[in-house]
Parts: sequence; structure tokens; C-alpha cells
Amino acid sequence: MYVEKYSAHVRDVIEQARVAHDEVEVIVRFHSSGGQRSIGRLAAGAGAIRVNQEFRVIPATAVTLDPTTIDELADSDDVAEIWLDEVVHIMLDVSTPHIRAPQVWEQLRNDGEGVTICVVDTGLDATHADFSGRVGLTADFSGKGSPVDGNGHGTHVASTAAGTGAASGGKYIGVAPGATVMAAKVLADNGSGRMSNVMAGLEWAAQNGADILNLSLGSRGSSDGSDALSTMCNAIVDLGKIMIVAAGNSGPRQSTIGSPGAAEKVITVGASNDQDSVARFSSRGPTADGRIKPDIVAPGSRIVAARAAGTSVGQVVDDNYTTASGTSMSTPHVAGLAALMLRANSGLGPAEIKNMLMATSVDINNAEYGQNEADKNIQGDGRIDALTAVQFAESGQQPPPHKPSLPVPSPPSPGPSPPVGCLAAPLKLLKLF
Repeated sequence: MYVEKYSAHVRDVIEQARVAHDEVEVIVRFHSSGGQRSIGRLAAGAGAIRVNQEFRVIPATAVTLDPTTIDELADSDDVAEIWLDEVVHIMLDVSTPHIRAPQVWEQLRNDGEGVTICVVDTGLDATHADFSGRVGLTADFSGKGSPVDGNGHGTHVASTAAGTGAASGGKYIGVAPGATVMAAKVLADNGSGRMSNVMAGLEWAAQNGADILNLSLGSRGSSDGSDALSTMCNAIVDLGKIMIVAAGNSGPRQSTIGSPGAAEKVITVGASNDQDSVARFSSRGPTADGRIKPDIVAPGSRIVAARAAGTSVGQVVDDNYTTASGTSMSTPHVAGLAALMLRANSGLGPAEIKNMLMATSVDINNAEYGQNEADKNIQGDGRIDALTAVQFAESGQQPPPHKPSLPVPSPPSPGPSPPVGCLAAPLKLLKLF
């Protein structure tokens, strides 16, 4: 019955509860509403059942009960499936622990201090408490005349990478809360702009001290990485800058990586969720010229981060925070992790950072895809693991290449840029992810 009624993971939880003499919260799905009404009879004499919620759209009931009673239910022909009634998470206090960032802060005493992340986006609300004392240079390339974020997207992204969570008492903390935040406003307050604006912002950031550039933007459609913006991104990587770029939100269709996500040398990031599945909306490869993308994935589903004053992007939580989903949200998780890695070892170059991130990633879909080429065009090498990546960065050793069906590599023991020339380009509208 176990194989038919619930997964191995659920069985493990039930057996742990049996040993500990604990109860378990589950959701029981029935074949029919008639079966649902019989739940009391099904467990008669086997133990107490507390009904927590009954559903009508599907014939299911959420209950708390002991493992013996679950056995009784699983033996019933009326029961179709038993799921765990899991806690649902929608915020940074979930996504940062999920990638093991807090272990980096606490065990390695590393919060990214001394590293500068430039968010190339809709600007920044520099007055938000989560950035207090850590805002570096800002500039406008959108034509607004001010880098102030009138959209909210850029502030949310910056907070995910490097917010302190001060306005939430430290709850909604970003990945590298000690890093300095730069902002290049390249998109108007309506969330759109042109490649030339973005390229100008990238050039400015590279010339003015940014270590890491976050691009949570892009164009729709499949790209071969030879367009103007992708070319600029590759050139900036050649200057020693780390470029983190969103894959896009055109999944689950294949060949939906646009510009600049298709740029060869950038780190292209898809989105995963708290259950370690690739988000359906996350764009897939291959690129138009047949290369594997994205490179990795990171949490990007229902992320709570800083809300710019006067904006309402996403689903507003309160005056200081809002919820948003997309590869725009997964990208700054990686930017923040790259800052932690540079803090651990400032001598690492873009290629080394990229290789370490990919090689230490967690294969989150091995059972379904098996890390074949099709799988890599969905999840890249897998979901980022901050602790292992930073430990390798600290050691200066490159981890072994990622291999299918193997655990995360065991970590080792601790151990002025020239200007970028402007590229001629046709004007092309960009949209936020």
C-alpha cells in the first residue's frame, strides 16, 4: 500500500514519527466525496483523528493523526493518496537558509563585506532601512534624471542580493548582507528600456568599482548570444567582472533563453522553488546556436524582499516588503553568493567563480532527468549551495566537475579596469522578468 498511497519521503516521515511516538499532519485524498465522508469510520478504533481542514474542489481532508491510524487509512480502498501537510514558505527567511547562506555567515564569518554588487535595473530606494550605510555609487541611464526606483523591481532584487532585513528585525535578510550596493537605473519606471541604456549602465558599473553585476532583465525570444548586449556582457567578463544574468520567464518551452542570458561567459540563472523543483516559468535552453543554458538555478518562487517606497510591484506584504517570483529573483541569490565567494578569496576570476558555482551545485532533478543534456537545459548543473561553494572559494581549489547521481563534492579544508568601448547596436525594447 505504501508504494501506491504515498511517496518514499512521506513514508520516511511517518516511520520517524512512529519511532518518536509523534503524530503527523497529512492531507488525505479520496477517490470520491463519499469516501471523504467516511474518514471517521475508516479509522475507528485505530486512534484519534483531528480534522484540520476539509476541501471540496478535490475530495481531500487535512488531518492530524498517529502513524498507526495512517496505516489504517492507507489500507482503505476509499483512499487514493496521502500527502504530507507541509509548511508553505514564500520569503527570504526560507530561500537563504535553503541555499545554506546562514552557515556561511555564522561558520565562516563571511557576509560579503568589502565586495560591491551593482544592480543594473529600475534603480534603488536608497532610503530603505535594509541598505542603510551600504549604498555606493548610483547613476541614471533611463532618462528619468534620478536613480530613484519608481518601479520597485530593482530594490527587490538588490535586497535579495544584499539586504540586511533591518526593517523586519533581520527576518528578510539577503544572501550577502555586508556587501556594498551600487545601482545603475537603466530601465524606466514602467520597467522597460533599450539595450543601449543597459549597455551604458554596464559600462559605467565596470568603470566605477563594481565587482559583480546583476542583470535581472532581458529580451524575449531565443538568442545565439551574438547580439549587442550579450557582446557587451562578454566583454565586461573579460575585464574581470562577474556577470550574473536571468534566464527569463518563458518556460517551460525549450529554446527560450534570450539576451543577455545567452551570452557565453555570463552566469545564467534559472529559477527553482522551495521544494527543489525547477519553476515552470523558468526559461529553458538550448540557446539558438545549440549551447546549454542556464548554467545553474536558484530560489525564485514567491520571494519576499524590500519594497521601494510608493511602489507596488508583486504582492505587497507591508510598507517595507513585497513578494515576487521570476528568474529576476533567483539571479540576485547568485549575485549575493558570488559576493561571499569573493570575500573569501578576492583573487578568484569570473571563470573560476562560474566553475565553482556549477561544480558545487545540487542536482535537484536527477530522478526525473538524470543530468542528461535535456536536463541541463532545464536546471543547468543544479541548484546553488552557498556553503560548499564558499568553502571551495576560500581554499582556492577547484571542485571536481559536476557528475550525475553524485552528492555535492566534499568541501576542502579552509585554507582599475579599463573603459569598455560602446558597441553600436540596434535599439531593442527590453522587458523585466
